[in-house]
Amino acid sequence: MLAKRIIPCLDIKDGQTVKGVNFVGLRSAGDPIELGKAYSEQGADELVYLDITASHEGRKTFTELVGRIAKEINIPFTVGGGINELSDVDRLLNAGADKVSINSAAIRHPELIDEIAQHFGSQVCVVAIDAKQTANGWRCFLNGGRLETERDLFQWAKEANERGAGEILFTSMDHDGVKQGFANEALDTLSSTLSIPVIASGGAGTKEHFRDAFKIGHADAALAASVFHFGEIGIKELKNYLRTEGISIRL
Repeated sequence: MLAKRIIPCLDIKDGQTVKGVNFVGLRSAGDPIELGKAYSEQGADELVYLDITASHEGRKTFTELVGRIAKEINIPFTVGGGINELSDVDRLLNAGADKVSINSAAIRHPELIDEIAQHFGSQVCVVAIDAKQTANGWRCFLNGGRLETERDLFQWAKEANERGAGEILFTSMDHDGVKQGFANEALDTLSSTLSIPVIASGGAGTKEHFRDAFKIGHADAALAASVFHFGEIGIKELKNYLRTEGISIRL
């Protein structure tokens, strides 16, 4: 049985880590390199860095930051934001990233998933999906949750899987930052229908929420931000707790 993974997520704006609730109301959470080093030392399995306001200029800055992160951190890390073509992927991998996360660009140009998988391997391509429940079921959103699409969460995740994505990073926008638990029912549906790992995102508030994402949602990894950034849950403490709950985890 593969060990479940704990992944701190660092949203980057203007070179700083920030965190909001339901994708808005951002506040500073500290230096992304120092936080990343601390998480690495505490036993995080991987990190995710997302350039949440990736403009053309911001991307250049972000590439430099990725290079600095790679020099300081010894665990795998994924980067996302403003990735629209193969040259963006190439640039970030060359800077030291292990994987890239694509979201809006993947929905607009699904063939980008095929291209990344063919050129760099499926293991490099994480397809992130921001979704929320609407009157029409679970719908995918673009542009950092600002724009609703006609895409159904489950159908889109299945297509991304078939096109060569290595993992799905699913964020429930309704659960994001409110610390009431992950969207376990949706996670369970994704986990049971896809052949690739599913990363749970949006809703971590207690150690029990992580347990439920693994036991009820059958997620392969759980990602969180504010509970780690603001010291509410320690990674070592969380992993020890999960182990006592019978969940396979690397200590």
